[in-house]
Amino acid sequence: MSFSAVNPVPPRAQRRPSDRCFHGDHFEDPYEWMRNREDPATKAYVRDQNRYCQERLAGQEGLRATLLKEFTDRVQQTDMSVPTRMHGYWYFSRTLKGQEYGVQCRLPVRDQDDWDPPAVQADAAPGSMPGEEVIFDANAEARGHDFFSLGCLDLSADGRWMLYGLDTRGNERYDLRIRDLTESRDLPDRIDQVSSGAVLTPDGHWVFYTGLDKAWRPDTVWRHRVGTSADQDIMVYQEDDERFWVGLGLSYDESAMLIATGSKTTSEVLMLDLKDPQGDFVPLIPRKEGVEYDISLARFENAGPAGQDLPVAVVYHNVNNPNFEVDLIDLRSHRPPFRLGEGVRLAQGSPYGCERSGDLASLQPEKPYRDPGNPVILQGARGLGIEGLGIHRSFVVLTYRADSLPHMAVIDKDQALEDLRAGRPWRFREVLPDQDRNGIDRLYSIGPTDNPSYQAPGLRYIRGSYGTPAELRELDPVRGVDRLLKRARVLGDFKPERYAERRILVRVRDGALVPVSLVWRRGMHPGLDACGRTGPDDTVIQAPDHPERRPWPEQDPDRPAPMFITGYGAYEISQDPGFSTGRLSLLDRGVLYAVPHVRGGGEMGRAWYEQGRRLHKVNTFLDFIDVTAALQAQGWADPRHTVANGGSAGGLLMGAVANMAPQLYAGIEADVPFVDALTSILDPDLPLTVTEWDEWGDPLHDQQVYRYMRSYSPYENVPDADRRRRLFGSDHFPAILVTTSMNDTRVLYVEPLKWVARLQEPQVGADALIRIEVQAGHGGISGRYRQWEELAFENAWCLSIMVTESR
Repeated sequence: MSFSAVNPVPPRAQRRPSDRCFHGDHFEDPYEWMRNREDPATKAYVRDQNRYCQERLAGQEGLRATLLKEFTDRVQQTDMSVPTRMHGYWYFSRTLKGQEYGVQCRLPVRDQDDWDPPAVQADAAPGSMPGEEVIFDANAEARGHDFFSLGCLDLSADGRWMLYGLDTRGNERYDLRIRDLTESRDLPDRIDQVSSGAVLTPDGHWVFYTGLDKAWRPDTVWRHRVGTSADQDIMVYQEDDERFWVGLGLSYDESAMLIATGSKTTSEVLMLDLKDPQGDFVPLIPRKEGVEYDISLARFENAGPAGQDLPVAVVYHNVNNPNFEVDLIDLRSHRPPFRLGEGVRLAQGSPYGCERSGDLASLQPEKPYRDPGNPVILQGARGLGIEGLGIHRSFVVLTYRADSLPHMAVIDKDQALEDLRAGRPWRFREVLPDQDRNGIDRLYSIGPTDNPSYQAPGLRYIRGSYGTPAELRELDPVRGVDRLLKRARVLGDFKPERYAERRILVRVRDGALVPVSLVWRRGMHPGLDACGRTGPDDTVIQAPDHPERRPWPEQDPDRPAPMFITGYGAYEISQDPGFSTGRLSLLDRGVLYAVPHVRGGGEMGRAWYEQGRRLHKVNTFLDFIDVTAALQAQGWADPRHTVANGGSAGGLLMGAVANMAPQLYAGIEADVPFVDALTSILDPDLPLTVTEWDEWGDPLHDQQVYRYMRSYSPYENVPDADRRRRLFGSDHFPAILVTTSMNDTRVLYVEPLKWVARLQEPQVGADALIRIEVQAGHGGISGRYRQWEELAFENAWCLSIMVTESR
C-alpha cells in the first residue's frame, strides 16, 4: 500500500466496561460507548480516525487524481434522458457539465396521438427550446446543503401541481412541498420529516404520504388536503405489526390509491377508489402469514359481449408456489376481496429446492423445470422465478428469472385474448438482445423501464451487460418493430470488444452450483482467453477442499493475477449484469472482476434465498470463500492481489470471510458494513430491527438463533494473531478499508466504528482504515462529482493492493 513516509499510529479507542448478556451468554463489549454520538469522546474518535485515514493514504492522491480524470474523460457530462410522455407533456432530465444534480424539464405534446419522443438538443441550456419548461432544478434546490436527496417528484394530471420531497440531512426523512408550476411558487403547505414516496392525486387536490415510527419504520398513511395545514391531516391507515413496512402508489390507470404493506415474507394490498378520496381503504386480498402478493387492475378493450371491455385483475402471489405464479381474474364474475389462487393461472415458477415444496424440496434449484400450463418459452428453465406481468393497451409483458439471469417476454393483446378464450398457455415471445456485432457472447440484463402510460403503443425496456453500455429501446409487440432510443455513451477510446464476460458454475463444499460472473480485458488473462468461451457457460469448477486451510503464499509469482471479487447475498436481491464506467479503470489494469452469485440472493429463485438466510446464513459466507478459492486454484487470481468488496449486508459478508478465510484475501473494502449484526438485531428499539427478524431470525427470543448469529457476527469473532496462526498457519489478515456515514439510519455508524476499533487492537494487528462521512446517508454522499471522487478514493486503495505498479 502507498502511505506517507512517516507511518502514523492508529487512534486507540477507550475501553469502557459493558456486558451484553442474553441466553446465558456474556459478551464483553468495550466499545459500545461509541453508540452515543454526542459523547465528546465519540466525536474525537471519529475525527482522529478520519485524520489517520487521510494521512495513511496521502500517497495515493496522484492515483486518485488519475482515476478521477479517467472517469470524467469517459462520461458525457452534459446529457439528457429520453423524453417520457405523461398525460399532456413529455418529461425529461438534463445534466450539465460542472453541476452535481439533474434539471427536470418538459415539453407539451403535439396532439393526443403524439407518441414519438421529441428531438431535444442535449447540449442546449435548460428551458431554451421553444415550449420547454424547467420544472425542478435540483442544483438550485441543493444550494446551501451539504447533502441533497429527492424522495418523490409527482405531478397532477393537468401538469399544474407538483409534489416534491427533500432530504438535506441523509437520514431518509423528507420534507414535502407543493409547487404551482403555472406561477412558479410553493404553496404554504408544509409536511415535514416523513418517509419517501408520497403521492399526489391526479386531480391535484390531495396528498397521501407515509409517516414514521420511533424506529424509523414507515407505519402510517396520512391524507392531506392541498391548501390546508398539516395539523388537519387525517391518518387513514396504521400498521401495528412492527415487522411490516408501508408504501404508497397509484394504480396503473390512476383510478385508485394503493397501500402496500409487507414484511420480508408477508404482504397485503389495500385500495381506495379515488372517486371518493375521503373513503376507506379496502384490502384486495386479506393478508395471510407467509404469503406475498401484488395485484393490478387492467382490461381487454371491446372483448366482452356487445363490445364491452373485459375488466381483469392480475394477481402475482406465492400461496401455491414459492417462486410465484401469475393469475388472471375476470372481474365480471369476481369482486374483491379476492381469493389467492382463483382465476386462470398464466405462469408459475419452479418449486425445486424450496422449503414449502414438499417432496420437491430435496431437488436442486438448477434442475430444469417443466410444467404443461406454462408458456413454451419457460419450459426447461432452471431456477425459474416469475417476477411480474403487466397489461398495456395493446400488449402484455411478462418478466421472469431463469438460469440466474433476468428475462422478458411479450405477446400482443389480441393473441393473448385468443389464448385465454381457448384455454391454452399464452404464446409469449422472449425479447432477446441482438447478437454482439463482434461475435462476443454477453451476460445481459433486460427489463421494462420508464412506462408510465397505459396508452403508449410501445414498450420501453433497458438492456446491457458488463461489457456493453446500457441501451434504452422501444418495442412495438404488435408490429414487431424494435428501435434504439438511446445508448449510454462512453467517450474516449472505449471499445466493447476489448472486454469479455463469462458466467461459470462453481461446485461448493455442500454440492451446490454457485453461478459466478467474470469480466476481464482481453489479452490480460491468458487462462481465461485461452478457453475461448464467453457469455453463459455450463462449465463447472470444483472448489478446493478446505479452502480456509490454504496457506498464505510466501513468494510472488512471475505474473500476478489481480482480482476484485464482490458480493451481497441477502434479501433475495440479485446482482445482475450492468455496465460501469468506473470499472473500466480496474479492467484496463489487468484486474479480473468477479461476482459470485451466492445463496441469500435471488439469482436462482426462492430456494437460493432460503438457503442463505436465517439458520442457513453461513452458506452465503462459505459460497463466497469457496468461489474465491476456486478461482485462485485455477490460476486466474492470486491471493496476494485479491481484494473483496461488499456493502451493507454485503459488508457483513466481508467481515465474515475476513474472519473465516483471511489467507484468501490481501484486502477487503467494506462499505456501510453490517458487522455488529447481533447487537443490532437484539435491540428492538433500534431502527429496522424488528422488521429484520424475518431475514436473520429473532435472537432476542430464540436461543438457537442467538447462538447461530453469535457464531458468525464479525465484530464478536475477529481472530487475534495467535488464533490465526493456530487456525491458518499464518498471522496474515487482509488490509481493511471501511466507509460509513454518521447519518446512516439502516446500518448505524457505530457498527463499523466498533469493528475498526477491534481490528486495530495490538493483539489483532489488522491494517484497518475507516472513512466516516459526516454529511451522508446509507447510500453515501450526494452529488455526482463528489460520488465520482469517492469512487476514485476507493478504487485507488483497491488498486494499490491488486496492482503493485498502480499509477
